[in-house]
Parts: sequence; structure tokens; C-alpha cells
Amino acid sequence: MSPPVFLAGTDALARDHVVLDGPEGRHAATVRRLRPGERVDLTDGAGLLAECVVTAADRASLTLDVLARRREPEPAPRITVVQALPKGERGELAVETMTEAGVDEIVPWAAARCVTQWRPERREKALGRWRNAAREAGKQARRSRLPDVADLASTDDVAGRVAAASLALVLHEEADAPLSAAEPPAAGEIVVVVGPEGGITDAELAALAAAGGRPTRLGPTVLRTSTAGVAAAAVLLAATGRW
Repeated sequence: MSPPVFLAGTDALARDHVVLDGPEGRHAATVRRLRPGERVDLTDGAGLLAECVVTAADRASLTLDVLARRREPEPAPRITVVQALPKGERGELAVETMTEAGVDEIVPWAAARCVTQWRPERREKALGRWRNAAREAGKQARRSRLPDVADLASTDDVAGRVAAASLALVLHEEADAPLSAAEPPAAGEIVVVVGPEGGITDAELAALAAAGGRPTRLGPTVLRTSTAGVAAAAVLLAATGRW
């Protein structure tokens, strides 16, 4: 079994001896009950990973010796999923599964037909839940490069991302072209747009198409918005050779 992963600052990972304290240290020492001699990986979440061994443990921290370091290169092509806001806790579920699969950025989108809307006074709290879900899922998946979770995007914001992408795909159940037929670029960024449970409006589809988004059919069945993103990402990760 691969060693557990915990987050630490970049500066800390440059040292030969690291003290892991705070929430990460308490979790490692109290919940995981790691003890001297056990292997642990520490990452800054930006690609730097330190292979460590525990040398001391107390109730709130670990002391570790760094055995080796490596830096994961930037992924190519980068895969970004624009995720319309799902209902309830399905948003965090979508973030968790896409993070586990290997998506590089997740963009929450306030689409017109979203049942859930992040009101201004609750936006930061909701965004914090998504970012926390990405952080915890990234650790569980042993990722050294965690996905970015962007600020809430409007349709104009999404159109801008689509226009800047090397390849932009808009999932739509009535599209003629299947996702499996898409030819991904070797580099740059692939943007996948996932609409809400109520579907993308004609106006949104037109705006995204005008920006260069290609309507694409994921498969013969209609998936929930919270599962469509990870299914599309799996197809693209395989097609690009990242899987």
C-alpha cells in the first residue's frame, strides 16, 4: 500500500527534517496513529513531493526525516471541467470524484437552470466546501499536484475560458458528435462544460458555441450533472495518454 499523503508548506519540504503540526499533524498522529519508522509522503499541493519516514510522534504532531524529493511536471494537456452547480451535497461529490480521477481545475458555474444558486452572503462558504473537498480527495488519491477550484463563474466567464482553450467541449445530450471521437491536443488546455440538471439553455449553448465550444454527446444515457464531469474526464484522460 502506498504511503499516506499530507500537506506541508513548500519551505518546510526543502528541509531535511520536517515537523508536521497543525490540523495535518493532529490528523496524522491522532487519527492515522502514525508511529516512528512508518513511511509518509508530504506535498505542497503544487507538484513537490517529499518521501519521508516518521522519527517521532506525539498527540499533535509528527517529526519526519526527508528521504527523497521529486517534482511532478505540469500535466499536458491540462483538463479543466466547468461544473454547473448541482443540488445539495452533489457538488462536493462531483469535486471529489473529478479530483480522484485527475482533473486539473474545476470551475463552478452559475448556469441559468441551476436549482442551487450561491447567494453572495454564502458564496465563500460554499466555495470553501468545494476547495476542502478537492484538498481531501487529492490527499486520498495520493496526488502531489492538487486541482485548482476557481471562483464562481458566470456564463460570460465560461465563454472566455472556452475561447482561450485548445479544445472546448460542451456536453449536450442532443449533440451528434460523440466525445469518444474528439481528438485531444497534445498540449494546452481542454475545457469540458457540464450543464445543470435542467440542461443548458439555448442562449448559453449559443454563447459557448460562438466562443468555440463544440457540443458533444457523452454517451447513450443521460448522466447526472454531478457524475457527467468525471465520466467525461475519464474518456479524455485515456485519450490523451494521461491514464
